[in-house]
Amino acid sequence: MMKQTSFNLSDTNASVEQKPTDIIVVRPAGQTTTLPHFIGISASTADAKGISMNLVIMPPGAIAQPHFHPEHETALYLLKGRVEVHYGEGLKHSQVCEAGDFVFTPPGVPHQPRNLSETEPVCILTARNDPDEQEKLVPYDPTLES
Repeated sequence: MMKQTSFNLSDTNASVEQKPTDIIVVRPAGQTTTLPHFIGISASTADAKGISMNLVIMPPGAIAQPHFHPEHETALYLLKGRVEVHYGEGLKHSQVCEAGDFVFTPPGVPHQPRNLSETEPVCILTARNDPDEQEKLVPYDPTLES
């Protein structure tokens, strides 16, 4: 599963009440994680209160179900691979993103990412202003839009 290591910081800030004094490191234990599972910082792994950051690996040829996140922003950094993202009303817009690209998705924007490679995984670093490990998403049916 995951190994969690803490490093104690100096108690020189003792005058600040109830502030965490540890740095929490979450390290994968040699396993590959694929959708819909995540490895990273969240409420469950680090007691995060308002943010999560995860490594997501999309297998070769993978395509996510169309969905949107009603209440949180998502920021991505593509570490490896190429993804085509259909987005917007009816998923009528499309953008190809590749390693080195930063991507921002506002709350409520329908989207559907697809790994463009049939042989290589895509590695994505994601951050959200929601501390839950599993995303809060709403399935989206593009055929219901006119």
